[in-house]
Amino acid sequence: MRPGVAVALASLSLLVLGAVPAGAPPLPQRMRDTGGGTQLITARAARAGATTGTLTWWDLRGGRWTRTGSAPARFGAKGLVEGTARRQGTDTTPTGLYTLPFAFGVRAAPPGTRMPYRRAGRDAWWCEDNASRAYNRWTRPRAADCRAAESEHLASSPRQYAYALVVGFNYDRPVRGRGAGIFLHVQGRGPTAGCVSVPEDAMRRLLAWADPARRPHLAIGTASGATALTRY
Repeated sequence: MRPGVAVALASLSLLVLGAVPAGAPPLPQRMRDTGGGTQLITARAARAGATTGTLTWWDLRGGRWTRTGSAPARFGAKGLVEGTARRQGTDTTPTGLYTLPFAFGVRAAPPGTRMPYRRAGRDAWWCEDNASRAYNRWTRPRAADCRAAESEHLASSPRQYAYALVVGFNYDRPVRGRGAGIFLHVQGRGPTAGCVSVPEDAMRRLLAWADPARRPHLAIGTASGATALTRY
């Protein structure tokens, strides 16, 4: 291979993978917004069509973001898409910057958990019925106007929902048809239906780390392009 071609390919590889030059500021300091708190979780894929990537959690100390931990992450089976353009049932993970309203789990909260935590018993559901007043909400028991076939029975996924954090996507003012039930949860056997998943140990560490007083947020995006994390 000619030297010029090799250099060109290497440059293209850096662009595609979103490689960061040595000495560049930490990722949160290159983002447009981090939510205003002192804790941040970033979920980053190489490109919009990817189903895997890296989840990293950060602390803001002395005006500088410091990486506290990281874990391999999985995304939707159809990759990632801009949150405002997402449609329900597309198996895509919405990119953007989101609050973390509360945690839940089929199991009891891990030691050290400070986030508000709800135990997902047999009567706990997440309503995904667009016609329900409880759309994109935890409901226990299932709301009368929320069809079971259009909702998620949380206890039926004891592995994935052993521990989870609710992602505030389409949450404050839900738009019907945009999507419901997006969580950060324990990994199953493959990609998700739109959530972000990590190994169980990482989920336990996250719950012991997250402090609601420090206003943690989750930023989901790619290394470059229209859904790049630095846009949020």
